[in-house]
Amino acid sequence: MRGRRFSVVICAYTEDRWEDVLAAVESVRGQSLPALETLLVVDHNEPLRERLAARYADAGEEVRVLANAGPRGLSAGRNTGIAAARGDIVAFLDDDAVAERDWLRWFDAAYDDPRVVAVGGRTVPAWAAGRRPAWFPEEFDWVVGCTYRGLPAGRVRVRNVLGGNASFRRGAFDAAGGFATGIGRGGDARPLGCEETELCIRLGKALPDAVLLIDDRAVIHHKVPAARATYRYFRARAYAEGLSKALVARSVGAGKGLETERRYTTRVLPAGVARGLRDFLLARPGGAGRAGAIVTGVAVAAGGYLRGSLRTRREGGGFSYGPIGAPS
Repeated sequence: MRGRRFSVVICAYTEDRWEDVLAAVESVRGQSLPALETLLVVDHNEPLRERLAARYADAGEEVRVLANAGPRGLSAGRNTGIAAARGDIVAFLDDDAVAERDWLRWFDAAYDDPRVVAVGGRTVPAWAAGRRPAWFPEEFDWVVGCTYRGLPAGRVRVRNVLGGNASFRRGAFDAAGGFATGIGRGGDARPLGCEETELCIRLGKALPDAVLLIDDRAVIHHKVPAARATYRYFRARAYAEGLSKALVARSVGAGKGLETERRYTTRVLPAGVARGLRDFLLARPGGAGRAGAIVTGVAVAAGGYLRGSLRTRREGGGFSYGPIGAPS
């Protein structure tokens, strides 16, 4: 079977990204496999919701603008989109990203296998400065919401997809519930994450035979502003990832919660340090900086994980999830 109906959810929260949001929507409207609908969920920003509603007033059911019906944050916004979705597959695109023309077509092809419940793609950084900072290691591209060095190539089975470039069968949310609130990005200025990791692990428990894939032909380009290409943001995001991983491990157990991270820290990162030192010895730009950034990133993330673990033992998990309402 081909040609499944896709509902694409884009969550927006600030007028500062107005042009980015419009570009994201247009990239969906230009897909070689047309989406059934694009759902623009606005996170507790009524002026932005009204502005977007006026912008797409003539789009009819092709583009619908919704207010986040839950607490402030990305997880609740996504849950609002899922509840309103009418498609067989719900896909998610970041509000500051654009999808290549065959993005949905590659997703669709993977669902020919009835065991597949989720498919993610490859997210390429679009650096505002025009190029990657010399010190920024590809192994840490997850810091800026992109696919990082160390993920396998091609169409491969994974523990979890990455939320800004992902799709799920609508029934997956009926089986496992929606995205957990209190774990990912919200009103807190700290750049937390891992909400999709927790959901995917929970989904695997609810549906033990389920298959989750990444197909690196399903490509989006994610904007990286200058503020996120700094060492300060790098450290803050790595620390926040450690905090988030502690919450996930508390929820699903360290075995599942950290199985992918163990391979990453014992194989991928040491190879990255060695590559950076080699480049330094060969007088190539940024080699020492990349090696140092990897070491710093690991140390800071470990510190965040330790603090998060102590906090969850003292205060509990700190997040919750529930069933998704019926499609509207």
